[in-house]
Amino acid sequence: MVQAHVYRSGRREDGPVDLAGAKGALAGPGAFVWLDAVDPSDGDLLEIQATLGLHPLTVEDALHRGQRTRAELFPDYGFLVLRPVRPDGAGGWAEGEVHALVSAGFLCTLRFGPDPFDAAPSQRRFERQPEMLARHGGGFAVWALADEVVDGYLEAVESLEEAADLLEDDVFAILPPDGDSDLQERIFRHKREAVRIRRLAAPLRPSLDLLQEEPDLVGPELQPYFRDLADHILRVTELVDNVRDLLTALLEVRMAQVANHLNEVMKKLSAWAGIILVPTLIAGIYGMNFRHMPELGWTSGYPFALGVMAAAAGALFWAFRRKGWL
Repeated sequence: MVQAHVYRSGRREDGPVDLAGAKGALAGPGAFVWLDAVDPSDGDLLEIQATLGLHPLTVEDALHRGQRTRAELFPDYGFLVLRPVRPDGAGGWAEGEVHALVSAGFLCTLRFGPDPFDAAPSQRRFERQPEMLARHGGGFAVWALADEVVDGYLEAVESLEEAADLLEDDVFAILPPDGDSDLQERIFRHKREAVRIRRLAAPLRPSLDLLQEEPDLVGPELQPYFRDLADHILRVTELVDNVRDLLTALLEVRMAQVANHLNEVMKKLSAWAGIILVPTLIAGIYGMNFRHMPELGWTSGYPFALGVMAAAAGALFWAFRRKGWL
């Protein structure tokens, strides 16, 4: 279902209108139209195409899901793909998909997914400044939409920073083998989230730069707004890079801890093997049962052999203990 709202002088008229009413408003002067559709059907897209005069390639793109963040300019409008994020309730971030069709006179948002992006905050944002909406129409509205998406990225990065700080504490507090596999899995999971957030946010900056090349869409008065938005995107990418570097360092530290723990285990095993080696050697020599072995006739040979075994084992135990191997 497609909802349409008409704005005049930057203020919304009462009640939504149908697509025919939206088309009539677009034909008149001084009106701005916002069309919004959640999971539009093929028929909805064809009606929107007829209302806004869209290029067939735009409709074809809108039929395909999972597109990366990008922008295209057509003669009468711009096409922007946004990938907002939201908490998924399990400590991660779920991706959404929004296609925005924008010109000076309209903004059309196509929202996809089982839990689509909430467009109400963006609507409230551009409605709070009716004078800007009246002067710049779709350029200001699409800025509000993109700014809301970038705010979601900042929220996600801040959450990842907090998680990375907790992981840093755990890495130095939980030594191997306690919680070893779980801790490494958490580091991998948050690192994957950081990479995903960067993959969604980074292409948005050149996309907005492309929209700014259209003076009818983004005039001089809107340039500071888009520069501020670009700065926020840069901040997101820098912060997420810092989080990713920290998580990479934590993973390396964890692997070093595991290797050190393995080395400690191997030292202990080697020490005990060395202690057992001497008694085993003596017992092996006298267990060969050759007839001509002088020591076999000694009355004190048995206690002497046991004494040598005990003394050698004790000396090795003391030496390994002094070196910290035991």
